[in-house]
Amino acid sequence: MMTDPIADLLTRIRNASRVGKTEIELPASRLKFEIAKILEKEGYLSGVDLAAPGRVLRLALRYEGRRPAIRDLRRLSKPGRRLYVGWQEIPRVMSGLGVTIVSTSQGLMTGGEARARKLGGELVCEIY
Repeated sequence: MMTDPIADLLTRIRNASRVGKTEIELPASRLKFEIAKILEKEGYLSGVDLAAPGRVLRLALRYEGRRPAIRDLRRLSKPGRRLYVGWQEIPRVMSGLGVTIVSTSQGLMTGGEARARKLGGELVCEIY
């Protein structure tokens, strides 16, 4: 049994980008799909697809030349230690070059969106 599916998603993306894979498949969930859609919108993934609806999530990794668009991903809030912040305390990743994903009462969104809407929540991860 997997205790942290989000950490698994981030690790699979990190490992695949480091070895130069163009596409990965993993078990699907709504939360993983929402995180992947945010990564696609922010330009870190080139495609997100639900293959075999509700079963398999297929992600197409994006590269800039030979370098992966994602340099690093970090899980911030963990099952053993949840990390909640108000909208003023949402961190800026690498002075705005990266993205924080926040789980708010209005769904998952980037840290910038949450700050603009004045919503706090659980810090899920940061990507740069």
